[in-house]
Amino acid sequence: MADNPVSLPGNKNVLFTNRQLVTLMWPLLLEQMLAIAVGLADSLMVATVGDAAISAVSLVDSISNLMIYIFSAMATGGAAVAGQYIGLKQKEDACNAGQQLIALLGAVSVFFVALLYLFRTQILTVMFGHIEPDVMDATNTYYLYVMASIPGIALYNGGAALFRTMGRSDVSLKVSLLMNGINVTGNAILIFGVGMDVAGVAIPTLISRTVAAAVILALLFNKKLMLHLSDVRGFRLNMRLMRNIFYIGVPSGVENGMFQLGRLVLFSLISTFGTASMVANAIGNTLGNFNCFAGQAINLGLAAVVSQCVGAGEFDQARAYFRKIVKWTYVIQGAVNLLIISMLPLIMRVYDVSPEAERLAVTVSLIHGISAMTLWVPAFMIAAFLRAAGDAKFTMLASMTTMWLVRVLLAYILGKYMGYGVVGVWFAHAVVDWTVRGILFYRRYRSGKWQTMGIKA
Repeated sequence: MADNPVSLPGNKNVLFTNRQLVTLMWPLLLEQMLAIAVGLADSLMVATVGDAAISAVSLVDSISNLMIYIFSAMATGGAAVAGQYIGLKQKEDACNAGQQLIALLGAVSVFFVALLYLFRTQILTVMFGHIEPDVMDATNTYYLYVMASIPGIALYNGGAALFRTMGRSDVSLKVSLLMNGINVTGNAILIFGVGMDVAGVAIPTLISRTVAAAVILALLFNKKLMLHLSDVRGFRLNMRLMRNIFYIGVPSGVENGMFQLGRLVLFSLISTFGTASMVANAIGNTLGNFNCFAGQAINLGLAAVVSQCVGAGEFDQARAYFRKIVKWTYVIQGAVNLLIISMLPLIMRVYDVSPEAERLAVTVSLIHGISAMTLWVPAFMIAAFLRAAGDAKFTMLASMTTMWLVRVLLAYILGKYMGYGVVGVWFAHAVVDWTVRGILFYRRYRSGKWQTMGIKA
């Protein structure tokens, strides 16, 4: 691709060329695909350990993933502050913001892990009710190691977000390759070589995330980088910078946390519809990871672009880059979903499930795939734009409102009370909820209020 600027009104000194945008985005796409592939490989290896291990991993991962989503959103939101300082050409504040973000992620993640350990029994009982003794034994083992890995993955996400803000997403890709390589290789050695059970799945998770955090933070101490960390011995809390990080990062984390909590509520609802519905939901979730991976990856890069534009006061550039990136997302995500939809008959043969489960799985996969090509972009990309611009409080409130008053409430009405079951749940979330989100965020984007939300010089 030619290294030409994005088309902008007037003669402006553009912040990003097309080449720079592509260089930022393609590693993120590869990293997201890698994460999905490793997740599938992990699930296949876990399946060989036994039913108790499968159940334990499923239970604990539902909690750990909630934490990961929260800290990932906090990292991306907090890094947007550093990006805005880069746009303001305040390098010292940008570096300090990055350092404050890493400190915040480390402290908060350790605090939450302490709570997760302290109230382990209560959490498992409240969320999952009675658990069989063999499953509980496996759950306790897996819980011990995986929860200890949360600070590592939180710090990795923070470091990765800072590198993305610098336009160096290739670094996070390389560290992700290292992390996932350690994880998959460790699983294979401990499960198939040593003959360990659920611990053979958990220990590599802890080691890989800890190593990834150490590596990416070590790389950030390079003073030649636009954003770099300083000697930790001289670290001091900067309340001005911390307030800015809290203003964007915390609402983003809360938004993501409530989103995942809503998913757990809907999973609980679907479990009441019977085995075929649960199987269809599992297949739908697996394919759903592929439906939206391109947009989710591109959103990470979008945050870096928009934050710098807003920091520099270049709102026209922010809009122009957004329009271009949206077009790219529609093309890529559309192609991916058309391929998945065309392969549904083959995919169903691979799963080899009951006719009822197959019928439901095809229906929910079509609903989600079509919505991913059409409704996903306004529902989630505009929100990512607003958060990067500093308008994180609005996106949090709007997302929480639609999650509980539209997605969850309507899922119960359609799924349980009107008898549409799992299909009603998926229609509520992928069609109605995404439509309402898209309308709310588009109106906010058009209002221009996000232009007043950025940090000030």
